Amino acid sequence: MKFTNGYWLLRDGVTMQRPAEVHDLEIREDELVVHAPVTRILTRGDTLNKPVLSVSFTAPREDVIAVRIEHFAGHRESLPRFALTPGPVTPEITRSEDGATAAFTSGRLTARVALRGPWHVDYLWDGEVLTSSTARSIGYAQVEGEGPYVHEQLSLSVGEHVYGLGERFGAFVKNGQSVDIWNADGGTSSEQAYKNVPFYLSSRGYGVLVDDAGPVSFEVGSENVSATQFSVPGERLRYEVYGGGTPLEVLDRYTARSGRPPQLPEWSYGLWLSTSFTTDYDEETVLSFVDGMAERDIPLSVFHFDCFWMRGFHWSDFTWDPATFPDPRGLLRKLHERGLKVCVWINPYIAQRSALFAEGAQKGYLLRTEDGSVWQTDLWQAGMALVDFTNPEATAWYTGKLEALLEDGVDAFKTDFGERIPVEGIRWHDGSDPLREHNHYTSRFNQAVFELLERRRGEGEAVLFARSATAGGQRFPIHWGGDCESTYVAMAQSLRGGLSLTSSGFGYWSHDIGGFEGTPDPTVFKRWIAFGLLSTHSRLHGSHSYRVPWLFDEESVVVMREFTRLKERLLPYLLDGAEETTRRGAPLMRSMALQFPADPACRGLDTQYMLGPDVLVAPVFQDSGAVEFYLPEGEWVHLIDGERVRGGRFVARTYDVHSLGVFARAGSRALQLVRGDEEGA
Repeated sequence: MKFTNGYWLLRDGVTMQRPAEVHDLEIREDELVVHAPVTRILTRGDTLNKPVLSVSFTAPREDVIAVRIEHFAGHRESLPRFALTPGPVTPEITRSEDGATAAFTSGRLTARVALRGPWHVDYLWDGEVLTSSTARSIGYAQVEGEGPYVHEQLSLSVGEHVYGLGERFGAFVKNGQSVDIWNADGGTSSEQAYKNVPFYLSSRGYGVLVDDAGPVSFEVGSENVSATQFSVPGERLRYEVYGGGTPLEVLDRYTARSGRPPQLPEWSYGLWLSTSFTTDYDEETVLSFVDGMAERDIPLSVFHFDCFWMRGFHWSDFTWDPATFPDPRGLLRKLHERGLKVCVWINPYIAQRSALFAEGAQKGYLLRTEDGSVWQTDLWQAGMALVDFTNPEATAWYTGKLEALLEDGVDAFKTDFGERIPVEGIRWHDGSDPLREHNHYTSRFNQAVFELLERRRGEGEAVLFARSATAGGQRFPIHWGGDCESTYVAMAQSLRGGLSLTSSGFGYWSHDIGGFEGTPDPTVFKRWIAFGLLSTHSRLHGSHSYRVPWLFDEESVVVMREFTRLKERLLPYLLDGAEETTRRGAPLMRSMALQFPADPACRGLDTQYMLGPDVLVAPVFQDSGAVEFYLPEGEWVHLIDGERVRGGRFVARTYDVHSLGVFARAGSRALQLVRGDEEGA
């Protein structure tokens, strides 16, 4: 949100108050609090009739500093809050000998507060300044017709790049962008996103989480081109600074606090095949697809039933459509006999015609309006309501309905939607602030289903295919990129979204091979197959057309077979990388900037990526097969044709549909697995 008109003036309807100086400080138990009036205090009379902003510094974990900026402390704390795990740490609070500064230190990270002169705080890592809050950084704004906001601006250095903020489909480097943290069902071609995370990662080796589940607004080098600004509505703002080092070290600290991605079952890395969305399908169709893949020697791991496994107008009632699937247990048994796992589509919306609607309404398990009525809409399913997951009994009721599907033989759930959560005129069971619950709702939904699978299938066997998320959502994988078109442009959009998401603490990511909307040209489909099977998780899915390869052309069958086999050979390498994801929060699929932060050529690359630490992937985004990519220093070997290239330079190549830019470091395990010990040596 922008408050200013240029650098000097405020926008119409905005008043702004900023801390002028530190008037005094308190050292409480493990906490430093400074009090800053909005004008300088020269006489006793200056203490009257003016606001004071209080800024506190605490240490939730080693190398992490939490900051709270507060105006009126008596305002009720808004719920929900992110689930953040504290760690053992004893901060050090000191004052300089000349009394000019106070320092709050957590591990190797220090907040140094100026006690004289204008407002100024430096955040230092091993004594080196990472970023600063300066005289115009903190603001308490009153916006006409909207109420108060609190904002902070942290300085950007020359050449500093900002990444993350969840899944974003625009430019990978966020500098110059305005980003609103607000989950929305906007596809992959807009500034909206399904997965909004108020955490950003700096190329200077630090991270910042705004600890607010609600609508955080970021101006990344936009309103003030020399700072990253973030603002929230209300009387207080909390944020956390994560100490320096490499970006992967910062993500290690951040995911230790917000949650690590868990280990996933080996079968989840194989190829998933879907019925697609609005296509016609029944048991015969499903088995023909599965058997067709086997007949063509294309390894398949999971079969997914999308929405219409249930009857239209009844979503979600978790009842198989008897006209289409009269014997669901028998069908699932046949799929299991073919060596497949089964996934079914669900969402948290209860249609008025669902058998669950009356039951949920009578028991108080559905979201209510302020007058006590069930909140309803016709957007998506006629008269649908929303499960109130702030009510533990409603959560148990909902997951209890899924138990029957697990008894049928379902192994995983696609937890779709979770973004269209109302904020006006509603009342949550636990009193949560509707603004904060809008983004946070998806965490409750995905957590409920994921934990059910852990209880029933065992730890390490739980898998979702989730669309929406916010901070901490990496604890409930997998997430896919949402509704993209079937074009090269959308393919690149999807990749940027995935790289932004995995820069925000998420370890795994997938997308719809071939795109969702429309039917891809056969060449686009083949290029997307290579990209999809060199992502952490791989799914064939579309909207109104099937995605089995023989419906495109016979060459698509060959390409599908080749790349599923390639991923099979890479599986031990991927499982090794997944252990690091669980242990340290290092994403299995990551940007070049994450893996090679010291190489300036990597900092803005968003059309290539690393799959684990040793495999570089540069998808092809045009029919000609031409692709340009950057190989960092060292020797790299093409996984398919064996070409050896010295890195530290950009390379241009042209590949047919059976290949792409995919190189492994010489001597790496990935290379040995694919090309044998001699090539890997």
